[in-house]
Amino acid sequence: MNESRPASMSSFWMPFTNNRDFKANPRLLVSAEGMYYKDVDGNTVLDGTAGLWCVPCGHNQPKIVAAVREMVGQLDFAPTFQMGHPAAFDLAEKLMDYTGRRFGHVFYTNSGSEAVDTALKMALAYHRARGEAGRTRLIGRERGYHGVGFGGISVGGIGGNRRTFGPLLPGVDHLPHTHNLDKNAYSRGEPEHGANLADELERIVALHDASTIAAVIVEPVAGSTGVLVPPKGYLKRLRELCTKHGILLIFDEVITGFGRLTTPFAFDYFDVVPDMVTCAKGLTNGMVPMGAVFTRQHIHDAFMDGPAGIELFHGYTYSGHPLACAAALATLDVFEEQKILDNAKAVQEYWTDAVHSLKGLPHVIDIRTIGLVAGIELAPIDGKPGARAFGAFKKAFAEGVLIRTTGDIIALSPPLVLEKKHIDELFGKLATILKNLD
Repeated sequence: MNESRPASMSSFWMPFTNNRDFKANPRLLVSAEGMYYKDVDGNTVLDGTAGLWCVPCGHNQPKIVAAVREMVGQLDFAPTFQMGHPAAFDLAEKLMDYTGRRFGHVFYTNSGSEAVDTALKMALAYHRARGEAGRTRLIGRERGYHGVGFGGISVGGIGGNRRTFGPLLPGVDHLPHTHNLDKNAYSRGEPEHGANLADELERIVALHDASTIAAVIVEPVAGSTGVLVPPKGYLKRLRELCTKHGILLIFDEVITGFGRLTTPFAFDYFDVVPDMVTCAKGLTNGMVPMGAVFTRQHIHDAFMDGPAGIELFHGYTYSGHPLACAAALATLDVFEEQKILDNAKAVQEYWTDAVHSLKGLPHVIDIRTIGLVAGIELAPIDGKPGARAFGAFKKAFAEGVLIRTTGDIIALSPPLVLEKKHIDELFGKLATILKNLD
């Protein structure tokens, strides 16, 4: 791989990036190991974001690297339309074990965005298969992020992701978000106030009638919008209401899946089992793109009880790609063999205390923590929303720390292999940056 600066950077149109700003002063990564990246100038950069929420086991895990190398030399590609390969079935069984057998089946995709659109299509097709074809309405939540497919941005609730792309899907409504700075600022774990916001689903049911609603989709913890943690009892109440009205509940666990809350999934942490779960990112430790939808048994069986033939006219060329399956199988092995979740639980309190030690620093107006994830909200600069946090991002990278920002919120989600020394380094540098931030 080229470890020097590219001769030109003009041809690559970068995603979710201020391209002109970046290319004037690029941040180029060339290698990674454990908790650190190395940039093109040879500087080490502590990874405070697990790449893009997707490297829970740390970078360059030898077992995962070896598994992908072995598979690419054995089976570079195999279609999964009307045929298959053993690794896809082995992985499905292992994933169902990892969920505690709360789910019965896995449908493979290549990303979180595809997993979301797949789950939404499954929800619509499920009701049709059961003779309730009138259930076509989808309910998302304000400030929700569900990827960038047309289904995902329709049920999503982040304005910047929606406004450019026209009217989107019809028949979509949104629950209110749960963020409340007045009552829940500086919460550790689930905030006290706001469980009643789940009852807004009753208002939506009264408006549209339950017989028209197919599914509700939420992130158990909203990540990309700035780490919004659900109030105590909120998700349980949402589950009760969906069950009451025959509405499917989908958890988007693309970020929270695979240990982010120190449990395998957020549904374990909150003890709330949805009808479907979308996941990606940590599924392969970020090494090979892959996503998946987990379904409860009744979802799958509704399709299998229909006429003989193809039960679901949906899928992707790379669904269950051999390299992705190899990476995911090895990732699950690493979780178990290296006791990744045990380490996450062991450092969780130290992490939480370190994050909240930033309270009182200039511009900090809220801190939110749960598991090994944190949101640090900064007061915006008048007339320049997002500029203050983005300034912190640039300064942090220059000081050898990778953070993520969304609006004026710093979001942190380190690899789960971090140690106390990494926490000290991260927050020592971040505190200095905040003290000197414009």
